Parts: sequence; structure tokens; C-alpha cells
Amino acid sequence: MDSESDANGERPVGSPAAGVVHSLAERHETLATVESLTGGLLSASIVEIAGVSGVYRGGMVVYATELKATLAGVPASLLEERGPVDPDVAVALAEGGRQRCGADWGLATTGVAGPEPQDGKPVGLVYVAVAGPGGSSVRELDLDGGRAHVRAAAVIEALRLLAERIHEADKDE
Repeated sequence: MDSESDANGERPVGSPAAGVVHSLAERHETLATVESLTGGLLSASIVEIAGVSGVYRGGMVVYATELKATLAGVPASLLEERGPVDPDVAVALAEGGRQRCGADWGLATTGVAGPEPQDGKPVGLVYVAVAGPGGSSVRELDLDGGRAHVRAAAVIEALRLLAERIHEADKDE
């Protein structure tokens, strides 16, 4: 699998980031990111898009577990009880980024990129989460392949989840 393929090993048509940036620009809404395993890949994919400055507020890379609490606002008790690779932690990261960056939408990634399991969680277990005006959603991913593929696929799948949520918000209006 190459490093530009999604969870199914397929290359997305077009740029997932471009679609999200365009949709948010049309809605006059903003985005913030909070990343763990992707380590800045998500924000990098977003800022590659021309015209993104009116949409992207900024983000955080909170690789160390304690920074998930101190910078992104994840409850320390949740991290202590469940560890950083958890669906509720992913949601708390997205909500924390949204709030702390003053954005309409927050998008977060957490998981195990490998090469070794972490805290009993297998390589390729990833959670992507989005927090928006209508609430939060999280998606569990079970990604195959090496470290580069797991990280790149997590970025694509996070952007897809956000695109789906924006599309749902469009239908509700």
C-alpha cells in the first residue's frame, strides 16, 4: 500500500482536503485540528490548499499523552482510565481543538501508527473525530500497512468524516 491511499488501500479522487476547505469557505465556517499519531500531516494537507487562510484557524500536535490534557483539554481522568487511543479521547481532542482555537469545527486523530503496539492497543487502531455545530462523531479505523500508510490513511479518513458531517449539516439547513 502506498502512503497516499485510504483505509481500503484506494487512492482518493481529488484532494479530500480541498473539498473540505471549499465547503467550509462556502459556509463561512472555520476549522481547527488536534493531532496525535498524524503529527502534523493533517494540518499540512489542509494548508496546502490555496485560499485556506479564511478557513483554517490552526491546530495542535499533542503527541505526548499529558499534552492531550494540558493543551487540548482532554480530561486527565479519561486519559488515565483509558489511555490516549480511545474513541472518547478522540472526541475530547476534537472538542478541545474547536473550543481552544475558536473554530466552528474541530478535527482530531489518535491511534497507534506502529511499528509496535501501544498500551495493549494494536498497530493500525486509529480513531478520527469531528466536533461541530451539531455535535460530535467518532470513527474507529483498523488500518493495515506500515507506519507511513497508517498515518496517511488516518488523514484521509479524518477529512472524509469531516466532509460527511458538513454534508449532513448542509442537508439540515
